[in-house]
Amino acid sequence: MASAEHPESTLPQAGPATGRGRLRRFRFPVLLVALFGVMLLTGGINQLVSPVPVLALPVGVGLAITAVACYHWLCRTVELRPDIPELGKTGRWSQLRRGTVLGFGLFAGLMVLIAVFGGWQEVSWGSLGGFLGTAGLMASVAVAEELLFRGVVFRIMEERIGTVIALVVSMLLFGAIHLVNANATLWGAFAIALTGGVMLAAAYVATRSLWLPIGLHFAWNFTQAGIFGVTVSGSAVPPEGLLNVTLSGPSALTGGAFGPEASLFALLVCMVPTILLLRRAARTGQIRPRPRRAKLSA
Repeated sequence: MASAEHPESTLPQAGPATGRGRLRRFRFPVLLVALFGVMLLTGGINQLVSPVPVLALPVGVGLAITAVACYHWLCRTVELRPDIPELGKTGRWSQLRRGTVLGFGLFAGLMVLIAVFGGWQEVSWGSLGGFLGTAGLMASVAVAEELLFRGVVFRIMEERIGTVIALVVSMLLFGAIHLVNANATLWGAFAIALTGGVMLAAAYVATRSLWLPIGLHFAWNFTQAGIFGVTVSGSAVPPEGLLNVTLSGPSALTGGAFGPEASLFALLVCMVPTILLLRRAARTGQIRPRPRRAKLSA
């Protein structure tokens, strides 16, 4: 019987002499590089088609589906896993719906708070085409980032170092990757690590499924860019949304050039679901301790 402290021991084992067995020994770097490549390729294709909304929507959805298929193939080929429970079909649509509703509600609530405290300077109608194209773009971005950060980085690190440490490390990596954006700031990267990085990991831990964090990630980004038309994570490319909301005021209120994700209100808004998700995970026994290393016999 597999030990509960070593979830990776439940995976099929291949002999060390086989090529697939050697490949599985290096599964973390192989999956990391492969999924990072998928994320970069997705971003490059999106950049090419984004000016044409009639293409951006179907291409973005197609890229999201392709990324999921690549993840399935890599897990079966590299990890030798016949089943991929984190992308299971059971509850897939309900988890996506719940994540989408939650993500929309959280970001809409954030924008309402900014408006109440005087952060909205101007509002005008945007573009329906931009609204639809952004839906495809954000679908592919959410899927690619969740497969990489929660499906590979967090999942495999958690097996080795436990839930708490894996959450902290993956959170910091998630924030750090946003430093490459044109208008990135250290505070913005740290804020998105605390909001998105922790909340999305908590959604995965509570459900042991990637569908809830994918829906949450998509809706948060899409509501931000596709509905309100505000800057996403310090991006240099101005979004084309259904509305064009211009923010004005102190960075603590509006997030400054990085966008509302760097607002102090974003931390408050995301804190509540994060705590609730982690409490649920603790009650259902989903918080995994750091595995104890077997003592070497004398």
